[in-house]
Amino acid sequence: MLVASAVDSEALFASDFFDLSHFALFDNIGTLLAQDDGAYLRWYGNSLLYAVGGAAVGALISTAAGYVFDKFEFTGKRPLFALILISVMVPATVLALPMYLLASDLGLANTVWSVLIPVLFNPFGVYLARMFSASYVPDEVLEAARVDGANELRSFFSVGLRMIAPGYVTIFLFQLTAIWNNFFLPLVMLSDESLYPLSLGLYSWNAAAPINPDYYPLMVIGSLLALLPLVIAFLLLQRYWRSGLTAGSVK
Repeated sequence: MLVASAVDSEALFASDFFDLSHFALFDNIGTLLAQDDGAYLRWYGNSLLYAVGGAAVGALISTAAGYVFDKFEFTGKRPLFALILISVMVPATVLALPMYLLASDLGLANTVWSVLIPVLFNPFGVYLARMFSASYVPDEVLEAARVDGANELRSFFSVGLRMIAPGYVTIFLFQLTAIWNNFFLPLVMLSDESLYPLSLGLYSWNAAAPINPDYYPLMVIGSLLALLPLVIAFLLLQRYWRSGLTAGSVK
């Protein structure tokens, strides 16, 4: 993909990748950014909003839920957690149509919220967060915070969340990858091209490529640039991610 994105369309279709006279990486990037009035940049921004925003908030919700399941006793705790575990096995495609009907009834279909809200709940993230909470947050530390006058909400944000940070980062990375690569949910929810994420935008170009072959090199360079946020996120957060996975496996 790296080599194919660095050559012009003539070399791409001729498979003449290694002829330096066909090097056109920067020209390809310029054409990509200008195509369809800058549609790629809009899709890129949408993907960042859906993935980073959804992963950050979703990981926080999962972490808080896992913390509650680990540290508190309440009526229906076991059945509710069992239901969450069962929901892990439900394919996302099965829920797409019911979620669309619900979003349509609420007037949220074909909006940013129709893509953001469904990704905020992550059953597997709740399970991971409970395991991390049991490993990283001793009950004695929370008791000391309560003795010092901290309420439960402050204890979570000031003590629990800081200690469970590797778990939060691990869940965030899983969520980020899943949302960034998400295709079916935006396909069902969105009809406005200005709201498309990269996955759906590149798919629309792929559908038009048999009629207009100029889209083929754009899809190659566009797919390459789409990898950058995930690579950067894993490089920056790998220290927390590695420690988080190790703790989860031991538990």
